[in-house]
Amino acid sequence: MAIDDDDIIDPEEVDLDDDIEDLDEELDDEFEDDLDAVLDDEVADVEDDEVAEAEGEDADEALEDLEAEELELMDDEASQELLVDEAAELRAIRREELTLNVEAAAKQSDEFVCQSCFLVKRSSQLANRRKMICRDCAD
Repeated sequence: MAIDDDDIIDPEEVDLDDDIEDLDEELDDEFEDDLDAVLDDEVADVEDDEVAEAEGEDADEALEDLEAEELELMDDEASQELLVDEAAELRAIRREELTLNVEAAAKQSDEFVCQSCFLVKRSSQLANRRKMICRDCAD
C-alpha cells in the first residue's frame, strides 16, 4: 500500500495545544459534576442522620414520659390495695392441698401395696410375699 502526499500530516498544521485544552476542560467538567453529585449525596445523608437523631430524641423523651406515668399508676394501685392477712391465706392454701379431691380406685385382686415404697403394684412385681416388698425395693 502506497502512501500519498495527502495522507501525510504536517505537524505544524496540527494544533495539539487546543485539543489538550479541550480535553482538560471536558475532564474538569466531568470531575466537577461527579464531585457535585457526591457532595449532594453526603449532604442528604447528613440531613437524614440529623432528622433521625432528632426523631430518636423525641422517641426517648416520649418513652421516659410513659415510664414515669406507669410508675405513678403503679404507686397509686399499690396504695389502694387492701391488706390481706397472709397467714390466713397460707392456712387456706395448705388446707386445700391436704384435702385433695382425688378418688382412689379400690385395690384389685392381682395388686398389692409394697410395704417399703407404699406403691400399688401388680402381683407379678412381688419379690417377697412374706414382707410384701416389690422387686424395685428388694434390689
